[in-house]
Amino acid sequence: MLLVFDVNETLLDLAALDEPFLELTGTPAARREWFDLLIHTGLTLTAADSYQDFARLAGECITAVAQAHGRAASDEQRHQIISVLRSLPAHPDVPGGLDRLREAGHRLVALTNSPLSTVRAQLEHAQLTDRFEQIFSADQAHALKPAPAAYRLVVDQLGINPADAVMVAAHDWDIAGAHAVGLRTAFLARPGHHPLPGAPAPTWTVTDLNALATALLKT
Repeated sequence: MLLVFDVNETLLDLAALDEPFLELTGTPAARREWFDLLIHTGLTLTAADSYQDFARLAGECITAVAQAHGRAASDEQRHQIISVLRSLPAHPDVPGGLDRLREAGHRLVALTNSPLSTVRAQLEHAQLTDRFEQIFSADQAHALKPAPAAYRLVVDQLGINPADAVMVAAHDWDIAGAHAVGLRTAFLARPGHHPLPGAPAPTWTVTDLNALATALLKT
């Protein structure tokens, strides 16, 4: 089975960004404000059938969040946050969970909205690169997830029937986008994350990658 993994929050822990956002705005909660704004912006552009580089959007959202807190983000502060973003740690369950999934015979690839240079740096720093057969960026499709083109990029390049692939993500919108293209889905219920109300239920809902490995053994 082909397992397609989202990266930020699904595999990597964004909590490492709390400290630089505290320094920038005076509150670590600004990290989630920034990421929520980044996702909201990406979703809006996708719905409007438009596209912008995700890394550029990330920088612009840093500026916007700082302004919302009455601050001005310097080039140095933006650079610091992006630098930390490229060196996030993996969630504790991820290395062992990925190993279990590979040992069970599943093919693993990554699909992120971030540019390839960013995700490659992230996975290399988290020592996860060798677990993946291939790394994909929505930038290659010139369409951010949850646009259909991002998911089709993966299955088309690998010659896989969408029904034989599973999107693994901690984001409800990512699950909905993959489902619309015909992929099966595994919602990773990281703390504070929930399935999308009113949308079709994920094929699997699990708390971590070890639970996903166990669930897939039963199929």
